[in-house]
Amino acid sequence: MEITRISRGRFMNTVGWAVLISLIVVIMAAAIGRATMNMQAALTDKPDIAIYLLLPEEEIGHTVLLRERETERDYIADTKEGQKVIKLKKGEQEWFVSEVIPLRE
Repeated sequence: MEITRISRGRFMNTVGWAVLISLIVVIMAAAIGRATMNMQAALTDKPDIAIYLLLPEEEIGHTVLLRERETERDYIADTKEGQKVIKLKKGEQEWFVSEVIPLRE
């Protein structure tokens, strides 16, 4: 292929598509990176959001904070199976679920 035989329009079309696809790849990588940072921040800094991320199978509706300590938080949560007490504890870097207790009516 000889580059001298390519028309200006064809060259600009190829370059335009290359720039557009490069922009799409960069934007998608930035969006995924941002979402990952937000997810990490939710697990380390915001235990109120972490309860939804750590227990997706529970389908948590409404939560009420019962007790808050420096390294422990207790919630009462409405789930598809009724109300449950959920205890979150803070590890070295992030929050984790230490106990889930179903309540009887």
